[in-house]
Amino acid sequence: MIKAVFFDLDNTLTDFMRMKEMAVDAAIHGMVDAGLKLAPEEARSKIYAVYDREGIEFQQVFDHFLKDELGEIDHKILAAAIVAYRRVRESALVLYPHVQLTLVELAKRGLKLAVVTDAPKTQAWLRLCHLNLHHIFDLVITYEDTLERKPSRAPFVAALAGLGLHPEEVLMVGDWPERDMVGAQNVGIRTAFARYGNIFRAETSGADFEIDDVYELVDIVDRLNAVEKGEVTAEKRGDGD
Repeated sequence: MIKAVFFDLDNTLTDFMRMKEMAVDAAIHGMVDAGLKLAPEEARSKIYAVYDREGIEFQQVFDHFLKDELGEIDHKILAAAIVAYRRVRESALVLYPHVQLTLVELAKRGLKLAVVTDAPKTQAWLRLCHLNLHHIFDLVITYEDTLERKPSRAPFVAALAGLGLHPEEVLMVGDWPERDMVGAQNVGIRTAFARYGNIFRAETSGADFEIDDVYELVDIVDRLNAVEKGEVTAEKRGDGD
């Protein structure tokens, strides 16, 4: 019986990379307007090189970029980048279609809902609050809670323990096969691959289910629980003899 659904956050509930790309582009144009003498394409390449080196959540990306490029931080240019980035981030961070409806339908069925993300705690909660999801989830596991990233078993084990559930009672939904699917399966959790958030263009996911719309989860959960209820009823009647 499925009693809970675990969700990755970025590129599963929200289109994080689209937001990131739009916000970085806005920051670049802000820096150019403030006096940065660099072509936008070259600036973009160098900023993403910092992200590749430090991680996509790195908060001092523009500081490092400017220091690498200019040998020092020009605070007028830095401020222009931060203001432009934040302005676009607030407007561009949106949920994928049908996320709100799906969460409500799962909750109406009595399922627990959790987020299992590699994002830093503050950033994860900022995104959840911005999207008005902070009251929906029963549990949020972030990087700081285990100091290990998926596909480590630790985040999944922490989520199971936090909700008092067994692996067979959970479905994990994520966009990254090597982290979300492998990590959950290593604990014994069934998995659903969010093809709509597949920014890495993985050809195979290895998941138990693959979905093109998050609302498909409602049908998957209903079918799994109907089958398991049916099997229990049959066993009680002795129909399996």
